[in-house]
Amino acid sequence: IMPASFKYESKLWKKGYNLVAGVDEVGRGPLAGPIVAAAVVFAPKTKISGIADSKVLSSKKREVLFEIIKEKALAIGIASICNKKIDLMGIGLANLLVMKMAIESLPFIPHYLLIDGERCRLAIAIPQKSFNDGDTKSTSIAAASIIAKITRDRIMVNYHRKYPVYEFPRHKGYGTKLHLRRLRKHGPSPIHRRSFSLARICRLKAEKVVQLELQPR
Repeated sequence: IMPASFKYESKLWKKGYNLVAGVDEVGRGPLAGPIVAAAVVFAPKTKISGIADSKVLSSKKREVLFEIIKEKALAIGIASICNKKIDLMGIGLANLLVMKMAIESLPFIPHYLLIDGERCRLAIAIPQKSFNDGDTKSTSIAAASIIAKITRDRIMVNYHRKYPVYEFPRHKGYGTKLHLRRLRKHGPSPIHRRSFSLARICRLKAEKVVQLELQPR
């Protein structure tokens, strides 16, 4: 696993942008649960190693790094948008809004934003750079992806207590074969996203399920 680096941050620190926030979200693709975003700010010259895109890390490694990031970061902002609001506004707008909310939850206004996703230009009066695969290139963005991932996973594990038939700890709401089988058997729960064609999904035959399987992130 190739760790991310402070290459982008270092260039900005040298220009006087001392408060650089890395921003990422998790949960665009699931059929259930919220979308979660995080903004992470490290002080210039912070020493931290092993931070990488949350998708390529084991769950155990993510948990360890989650605690290290909390200890080393200058500030962390976290925000979420529930499935009902996602249904109302659409996942595209929800994705942009939850990132903006995470930034606004920081205890100060960042000097600069590094955002994962080339099209994620945020309507916020802060200089920003958005680029694809940011969570593999920027330590701040990778850290934000880990914070958002762990936060969302814990939310979905908690939902298991209320809706155990879906086995959310095993798939976190993504469209795996197991999740789709549970949906066809039990129908959608109150935390399922109605705008994600659930009625059609619930009627699918078993041989079609594999075509809809999504990779968790």
